Amino acid sequence: MAHIAYRIDLALRHEHRYRVTLNIPRPADQTTLSLPVWIPGSYMVREFGRHLSGLTARQGAREVPLTQLDKTTWRADCSGTAALELSYEAYAYDSSVRTAFLDDRRGFFNATSLCLRVHDREAEPHSLRITGLPKGWEVATAMPAVPGAKHGYRSANYDELIDHPFEMGAFWRGQFEVAGALHEFVVAGAWPGFDGERLLADTKRICTTQIAFWHGKRKPPFKHYVFMLNVVDEGYGGLEHRASTALIANRRDLPRPGQAGQSDGYVTLLGLISHEYFHTWNVKRLKPAEFMRFDYTRENYTELLWFFEGFTSYYDDLLLLRAGLIDAPRYLKLLAKTVNGVRATPGRQVQSVAESSFDAWVKYYRSDENTPNSTVSYYTKGALIALMLDLRLRTATGSQQSLDEVMRALWQRCGGAALTEADVLAEVQARGGQKLANELAGWVHGRGDLPLEAALGTVGVAVENEPSPFSAALGLKLSEGAFTGVQIKTVLAGSAAAQAGLSAGDELLAVNGWRIRRLDDATQWADARQPFELLLARQQQVRSVVVRPAVDAVLGQQLKLSPQAQPAAAVATLRKAWLGR
Repeated sequence: MAHIAYRIDLALRHEHRYRVTLNIPRPADQTTLSLPVWIPGSYMVREFGRHLSGLTARQGAREVPLTQLDKTTWRADCSGTAALELSYEAYAYDSSVRTAFLDDRRGFFNATSLCLRVHDREAEPHSLRITGLPKGWEVATAMPAVPGAKHGYRSANYDELIDHPFEMGAFWRGQFEVAGALHEFVVAGAWPGFDGERLLADTKRICTTQIAFWHGKRKPPFKHYVFMLNVVDEGYGGLEHRASTALIANRRDLPRPGQAGQSDGYVTLLGLISHEYFHTWNVKRLKPAEFMRFDYTRENYTELLWFFEGFTSYYDDLLLLRAGLIDAPRYLKLLAKTVNGVRATPGRQVQSVAESSFDAWVKYYRSDENTPNSTVSYYTKGALIALMLDLRLRTATGSQQSLDEVMRALWQRCGGAALTEADVLAEVQARGGQKLANELAGWVHGRGDLPLEAALGTVGVAVENEPSPFSAALGLKLSEGAFTGVQIKTVLAGSAAAQAGLSAGDELLAVNGWRIRRLDDATQWADARQPFELLLARQQQVRSVVVRPAVDAVLGQQLKLSPQAQPAAAVATLRKAWLGR
């Protein structure tokens, strides 16, 4: 049976352009087409249509008139039932995981950037064929291949088509099997001689741990999964898909042969892998009601990103611990980083994580100098809410219940169907009682701080304050300046810097008459607890202000296993159930 078919040609890779041909059998008299304005998993309108050009349409020898209806939608006025063929180009020079990229060394794309949607025919089968591949290039994707068709692939519908990214080039490739499912890992842009076998082995441990978490000894809901990692000089991020993930990380964070231990960068990479793989269940199949049917023309709002992103952020590092890839002290160090990040965000008292989830489209992905003062991250505070819920459940039930049981129950209850906040609260109530369910609702919709110290104490983890760097204690986030090397990026609300009238963009010149290159160096000659004179430049004018450090400036926190050699038996049992031996 004829189906909607795309041909993606790479002949113009030196110009960073994909040539796309779309064939539509049996077109309607008026066929409407559009390119999505966003990609699921990344909640911002990105206007992919801005990179499309040269759109033409034909039915056989007849040129078909096209009318543009809005910024990303066109109508083709067809005649008869002859197949409609559209041709166009898409500029692709964005190396992020969300869009498309093409040059003479590498190709990558999400179909949301290249494949026009045929309105009212999204449920039909779609196919995609890649042509113009240079010699030595391979293709990696989890989209099923068409038997006998070179670089030909097929999907059941348009939703599935855009949920399978493609990586192309002369990349490194490895594979392993877990629970009967083939897993591939491809790495583009790596230095020669990185330790691919170690990366495969560690990723396999992550996958094994997560499949056991969700399914025990049963098989996962996919037969083939692909990790696509593009390593660059500076970069970090990932985007989940139903049977694959696109990742970007620092080249130097890959493991090297003979490297002892694990660098912080490599642990960060493993955490990213763990995070995106966990999404295979939590958001791709266990999803909010608002995402059961995507609207690709506009924002799709939900208040539940604190659960889908925040709870995933809690489990990404915790499952590294359970997989034996990090130990408990290192896990607590990673957890402390999350705690300190939230504590240093005044916006946590302005916005709830439910509000943050809903506003992701205009706030989280469009951060500016005021973002820390007006918003809270549903990733980080959502992770701390998951931590609170997990510890409360374990403490109240003697570790008979935990967040693990809640997640698995939600999978059984809503996997493949719509999940609501009421579903989450119901499962929490069933395991921890109505009081805990009410507490969870308060954490999600409230703007207060979480009682983390008390909760951590129940599992034998001590919270210790530590001095903050001088700049952080003043309420400043700094970046490199054009003139002095010190420029203010953000001034935190209510801080000593805010009280002194400092602003984003100010370049800092001197403290008490001494030139600075790094603000923290000023503690060598100035008392960090006493007022000091700060010379700065703002819009080409030099001015002097007096900064009075706050006596109660926010301190950083460390999380450590309780100093007692043998914590009380009940506490030790709870801690062992949470962190392992």
